Amino acid sequence: MEKNCTSIVWFRRDLRIEDNPALAAAARDGKLLPVFIWCPKEEGQYYPGRVSRWWLKQSLIHLQHSLKSLGAEFSVTFNCSTLDSLSSLADPISLVRDHSIKQKLVELGINVQSYNGELLFEPWEVYDDNERAFTTFKAYWDKSLNMEREHVAHLPPWRLVPAEGKVENTPIEALGLENESEKSSNALLGRGWSPGWSNADKAFTEFIQHHLLNYSKDRLRVGGNSTSLLSPYLHFGELSVRKVFQCVRMKQVVWKNEQNSVGEESATLFLKSVGLREYSRYICFNFPFTHERSLLSSLKHFPWDVNQAHFKAWRQGRTGYPLVDAGMRELWATGWIHNRIRWGMKYFWDTLLDADLESDIIGWQYISGSLPDGHELERMDSPQWLPELARMPTEWIHHPWDAPLTVLKSAGVDLGINYPKPIIDIYLARDRLTEAIAIMRQNEATSNAANTNGTDEVVFDNAILMKKTWQLIVLDVAVGRTISGFAVLRDVKYRWQEEIGTEEMSSKNGATNMQISANQILHEEKSSSFNL
Repeated sequence: MEKNCTSIVWFRRDLRIEDNPALAAAARDGKLLPVFIWCPKEEGQYYPGRVSRWWLKQSLIHLQHSLKSLGAEFSVTFNCSTLDSLSSLADPISLVRDHSIKQKLVELGINVQSYNGELLFEPWEVYDDNERAFTTFKAYWDKSLNMEREHVAHLPPWRLVPAEGKVENTPIEALGLENESEKSSNALLGRGWSPGWSNADKAFTEFIQHHLLNYSKDRLRVGGNSTSLLSPYLHFGELSVRKVFQCVRMKQVVWKNEQNSVGEESATLFLKSVGLREYSRYICFNFPFTHERSLLSSLKHFPWDVNQAHFKAWRQGRTGYPLVDAGMRELWATGWIHNRIRWGMKYFWDTLLDADLESDIIGWQYISGSLPDGHELERMDSPQWLPELARMPTEWIHHPWDAPLTVLKSAGVDLGINYPKPIIDIYLARDRLTEAIAIMRQNEATSNAANTNGTDEVVFDNAILMKKTWQLIVLDVAVGRTISGFAVLRDVKYRWQEEIGTEEMSSKNGATNMQISANQILHEEKSSSFNL
């Protein structure tokens, strides 16, 4: 790039000053105009929910103040087309991260340079020896860890040279990110969260100094500082994932040299959480259909029971199942919920501060068992969001309906009055699950018979593994292992993999087959977290 040129830096999901490679390059090479473009129509069905828009608004205000203190005016634009906005501003452009927009701008004769400011590796940089996409996290992460990566950290510029001339600027308040009816609720969010890149840095420092050491023990708890709570900052790019990775990696090395096994394990598990965030982008890029359906093809035949009354009870935290209810009430109060109880995707898109399309898609599939290496959901206890059960003994906290009447009376719990009875009996749920699985298998067999030309888009076909009798599935349900149909299928699949050995896994394009070991899946770490 020529020196003393004028560059436009397009901020998207990199709303920070520190370790921002595009901003650093523009500041080094000449005058610049930092730009943020808000195009609600381009968001489509994934228009951000109330709490996400609140965070974005606060983050933009924070970034605007930071840029102004360095000497540059932050141009905020409201438009129906990102391309129109950028092409009207271009003189020329130094950064455009979106690939399709970049191509169109190049076609218009505009000089474009892009930088990776969001990931350790771009999704198209990590493939197996046959240049095919990985379909299991362990294989993907092992390959990523062994790849060379850039270690250069971009310090915040100490001064920015603003572009000459005046550009039309939209006040952040006029973007429509927050309306009057939402401000009272959003004010509560401000009591618990502090958006902005400098606040992100403070939160990360606090986690590294006081909580990372015990992460391996705390991560399964859903209360208190059990996770880093950094996911909103990472989602909006207020915190550099490269910085996070390098700092934790250094801690890992130090603790290993000190023979601090607890610290070393904590750092390793947290780096896996960072890896899962990377993996979510990777899977959604290489298998773009995952925002609508599972990687496991057989699950498209599952007969869902659409019950609006149950859906409403779940949203309100009134299912009668304490673990579920505690999580949903925490979500309403704080805009955040622990990864272990994020049992959904599209509804959470509207309610999470860190609503992240790729992470939410893969996180939901991971927990539900809809990925080839999906994890089981482990039991946790978190009664803090259920004051009705505050006096309930720990042994009954997850299933108060089984508690003796004397225990309920002593705890002040009147089921059906001050705390709901379960919206569905667990044994009835198991019976319905058994029936649903039978229907799914029948639907799958019918579909496979009708589609004999091999053109169906499949990543991992459970039908290959379902060689045993239906009685095995019934047995697994009868012993009460879980009320999740997906988890039951996964457990059966694993048992059969042990008997069959290795099975073929097809990549999305069907050009090659990969083999995966049953032991590799069975021994995969069961404690990864998407929301860090």
